[in-house]
Amino acid sequence: MLKGMSTALVPRRDFAALEARRMAAAALFARGESQAAVARQLKVSRPSALRWYRAWQRHGRSGLRAAGRAGRKPRLDAAAHQRLSDTLLRGARAAGFRTEVWTLERVGAVIAEVCHVRYHPHHVWRVLRALGWSRQRPARRAQERDEAAIAGWVRRRWPQVKKTPVG
Repeated sequence: MLKGMSTALVPRRDFAALEARRMAAAALFARGESQAAVARQLKVSRPSALRWYRAWQRHGRSGLRAAGRAGRKPRLDAAAHQRLSDTLLRGARAAGFRTEVWTLERVGAVIAEVCHVRYHPHHVWRVLRALGWSRQRPARRAQERDEAAIAGWVRRRWPQVKKTPVG
């Protein structure tokens, strides 16, 4: 991932900026500018300028307003995201699991219980990314690990058992 980029999902288009550009086109059409001149000034294709001009002629500025959000509405609203985030932050044990490790299956089960929405485990990561969570891997080290004993073994025993190149 590029440095400085967020892992959160970002919209592909800035709908407000696109509408502002269409409104600028309406102002230029009202001043009598040609479609080609509008296309050049706003750095858009001529077919777009033609489509905007026709919409402006039929409906005025309101014909160039944004149609609303694109795509399917999200299954989880802001309140559901907050409830889910609070539940996840309390930990997996608090959610009824035996260990503190969150898996996609476990998070999916929590989403189903808390938000009453079911996601396939392969799509749960999208919800987690929307919450600003990233993939984590637990350190696989035994709690009984004795660092001093390991360091002594590496210092004393390892040179004895290590193979050396013949040559």
